[in-house]
Amino acid sequence: MGKKTIKGKDLVAIGFTDGRTIGIALNLMSRIYKKRERDHKLQVLSEVLANPQAFLQDEHLGKLAAELFQEGKPAVKETPLEKTGKAWQTYGRSHIEKGAIQQMELAMRLPVTAAGALMPDAHQGYGLPIGGVLATRNAVIPYGVGVDIGCRMCLTLYDLPASFIKGQHQKLKTMLEENTRFGRAEFSDHIDHEILERKEFQEIRVVRELKDRAWKQLGSSGSGNHFVEFGVVEILDPDNEFGLPAAQYVAILSHSGSRGLGANIAEHYTKLARETTVLPRAAQNLAWLDLDTEAGQEYWLAMTLAGDYASACHHQIHQRLGRALGEKPLARVENHHNFAWKEHLTDGTEVIVHRKGATPAGKGVLGIIPGSMIHPGFIVRGKGEMASINSASHGAGRAMSRTKANQTFSNSEMKKTLRTHGVTLIGGGLDEAPMAYKDINTVMAAQQELVEVVGSFSPKIVRMDS
Repeated sequence: MGKKTIKGKDLVAIGFTDGRTIGIALNLMSRIYKKRERDHKLQVLSEVLANPQAFLQDEHLGKLAAELFQEGKPAVKETPLEKTGKAWQTYGRSHIEKGAIQQMELAMRLPVTAAGALMPDAHQGYGLPIGGVLATRNAVIPYGVGVDIGCRMCLTLYDLPASFIKGQHQKLKTMLEENTRFGRAEFSDHIDHEILERKEFQEIRVVRELKDRAWKQLGSSGSGNHFVEFGVVEILDPDNEFGLPAAQYVAILSHSGSRGLGANIAEHYTKLARETTVLPRAAQNLAWLDLDTEAGQEYWLAMTLAGDYASACHHQIHQRLGRALGEKPLARVENHHNFAWKEHLTDGTEVIVHRKGATPAGKGVLGIIPGSMIHPGFIVRGKGEMASINSASHGAGRAMSRTKANQTFSNSEMKKTLRTHGVTLIGGGLDEAPMAYKDINTVMAAQQELVEVVGSFSPKIVRMDS
């Protein structure tokens, strides 16, 4: 037995210096390598100590390697911000809170910033403001994308008249209750999807550890402002891309993101970005990863996977509801609004465009800009306005915080408002009261040069987390 046991002094003898890494190494050897001889254990640990980066993706040695890798790094010098930020365009400035403006001003002082814009639904967030669009040179900012990577809108139209909702109101309400899951709730009848076969789930350690959770949450929606709802679409443009008559149609609209998968990816790489790009305290949440580094490339792959996973969740939501309806879709529109894209500025420069709560609005690109529970949303077609970096708002935007909404409104007031507008709500809370949001018509008026309206969507039966 003695020939297999190693102690802390043995690790000090081969070059270990930090108490934490010694503890991790001893624990690892006692659990995973307990049947191995003492010399073999010391040989393995010597190899990890000599080149920790080579073992970062190892299933068993990865945690120890990560600690040693960080331990061996030289102190990172703080990167200063530019004294004068680059110019940027704001839409609907008079309706945007001061905190969001200040966050955008800070982002424009990053040395990697190439261009920026602020959408009319903007409000203060973390890192970039919600509604902020930032183009950077060969750098990706995890908090510029956001925690809910690939948060997305998805709209499906059906060949059913608007009167169908009123006539089948209870049936549709039951469909939402039976075929959607929010927050921590999961389906018992999981539907497989090819997204789970993606190579990133095997090749990226942080993603690999999240695969089981991703499988359990597939097809579900988050909490907060995420929703699934039945409503009525009115096609206003007779020359629409769907080839549909200008008329009214029953539709399903969903808003959700990449669930625990995206949140954990964001947390992991934001921490890594802060360690590798040390910024002044006020700008710490804007730390970036260079895309020429392994960490930057890895985040890009993980972010892309999370965005595709969010899309897969929406497709399953609409698949379940479409099956319950017994109808085939006429058309579908969807778009991310918490993501980063490789695009080009007018001078041909390739940049990384972060849209944190902003809708892609390149020329001819379709998107969805929701209103609130009681106000219409819009199907829009981008005009390709470069001053906005081909972007538009991602919704009406909050007029007050969740805390203030809870303090301001009462349940009876909210119920009365919903009843007045003929909207049925399943779940939801006062923090999502429609009165806590900006006027969508004011927001749309501020971005007429960015998008044109193809159609409108009016919510009728809304499901949110309870």
